[in-house]
Amino acid sequence: MASSSPVRHAWKVLIGLVIVTAFLFGINALGVYGFKKSSWTPELALDLQGGTQIVLSAVTEDGANPTQEQLDQAAAIIRQRVDASGVAEADITTEGGRNIVVQIPGAADDETRARIEASAQLEFRSVIYVGQPANQFVGEDGNATPYPTPDATANAVPTPDPTDGSDLAWVTEKLQAEFLAYDCTAPENDPSNAPADQPLITCDETNSIKYILGPTELTGDAIDDATSGRDQQNGQWTVNLVLDKNGTKVFGEISQRLFQNQLSGLSPRDQFAFVLDGKVISAPQMNAQILNGKPSISGQFTQETAQTLADQLKYGALPLSFTTESSATISATLGTQQLQIGLIAGLIGLALVALYSLVSYRALGAVIIASIAVMGVLTYIIVCILAWRLGFRLSLAGVAGLIVSIGFVADSFIVYFERIRDELRDGKSITSAVEDGWGRAKRTIYISKSINILAAVVLYILADATVKGFAFTLGLTTIIDVFIFVIFTHPVMQILARTKFFGGGHKLSGLDPDALGAVYHARTQYRAVAAPAAGRGGGKKSRSRGEAERRQTIAERKRAEALAGDRTTDAGSEGEH
Repeated sequence: MASSSPVRHAWKVLIGLVIVTAFLFGINALGVYGFKKSSWTPELALDLQGGTQIVLSAVTEDGANPTQEQLDQAAAIIRQRVDASGVAEADITTEGGRNIVVQIPGAADDETRARIEASAQLEFRSVIYVGQPANQFVGEDGNATPYPTPDATANAVPTPDPTDGSDLAWVTEKLQAEFLAYDCTAPENDPSNAPADQPLITCDETNSIKYILGPTELTGDAIDDATSGRDQQNGQWTVNLVLDKNGTKVFGEISQRLFQNQLSGLSPRDQFAFVLDGKVISAPQMNAQILNGKPSISGQFTQETAQTLADQLKYGALPLSFTTESSATISATLGTQQLQIGLIAGLIGLALVALYSLVSYRALGAVIIASIAVMGVLTYIIVCILAWRLGFRLSLAGVAGLIVSIGFVADSFIVYFERIRDELRDGKSITSAVEDGWGRAKRTIYISKSINILAAVVLYILADATVKGFAFTLGLTTIIDVFIFVIFTHPVMQILARTKFFGGGHKLSGLDPDALGAVYHARTQYRAVAAPAAGRGGGKKSRSRGEAERRQTIAERKRAEALAGDRTTDAGSEGEH
């Protein structure tokens, strides 16, 4: 009964694998047929598919070229906008001293074009309410319940009419319900195009704080300059603003109101939010009335974070405006031919791995081939799902990562199978060898795969954008490799070890103890090595003996010699008697 337990467990694990695979296909089918946003084929990146190229030309008041700093900042803001739309593998560069070239895989929809061609919007809004980013209610029992979708019939008209941007009257019954149900990470919650004359529900850049903000009271056009520096009194890093004439007047009135709210203890209605593309980049308290148009922002800044915020405020509204110079469809830089070459290289690699597996491991090589096939199916469907949910696109570098992963996958099986063979050489049964070999091999494989994943993560973080696809697919396939090793390869070996063909050590199974050169059948019982027979049959036996001797470790040879010496001594003693 006990011997059949590993088999039952193995079948349960394999059934679980089938369920996981069906679940993944079900998710992608939902995206294809339900949401109409997924596909049964992976999305290709710009280098393989081609896409849309939009050239933006900077326009300055005096007609002179903008500074490179301004262009770089504008390109960084545009990249943030493109990434926020879910488009991956975009290429955004500066060109010719006044142009920004944006290349996007595939056809750009109207929303993405609007993100790229519109100037970044920097707004000043009063803070009315601050809350946690969760869109769920957690009860005393610890269970989370999502807030319901706001009722369309709920009151949406402020009563009474708000008197200023900090007035609580802005928070209507419907707005409060929307705030509770608001998910900072949901793609459909895009606050970048919110009406300026209405309150705004949004989050900070890290999606860790959720806000209700009043209508826009100033825009980034009011900022003449923004710099970072140290406060002379306390030595802290601050961000210093210089507002234009109209901005000075409006901000002075706002500061009086917010400072009075602070004196009255009406927090957070004493805060003023700087909102870039709908996201709060800073929401400092108003600690004084500022009538000279030179407010400063203090907080837990370092030199780098203070300079970053100053750049966002200074260039957030893009002091240089852009016009769309051209918009056209571009062909793939590498094209279908290179993709075909990459796929052919992958197929050749698969064929070589399959050939090597069958030659070295005979029928056991079929387990390697089946494992790679299952891994290929899972990798394919996961890439399709990632294209839908994360906007992942497969570049030629990504294809290279998939091809390289074939060799890494084969390494796992070789380590496992060689461990099993070592146990067979020690005289263990095939079922015991499978279990003990698994126990030893998995530690080695986990360590090596951890290093591969670490290398992929470091490469993804530090490498150029053109190499990130390679790092991503390499890390993804490494994780899937470990999953397949645990949930498919080992359970299959547990089942095969109890079949007559493999468990009986058939010569073609790859688990024949004699062919592997097993030198003893138990821990203390060594197999005798017969003298070579005369005649034509002696060659094969000699080769078997040579293989057995070659497989012996130094310790095994010493023990065999000691046992042989004991037998010789015993024989001599008997002769004397």
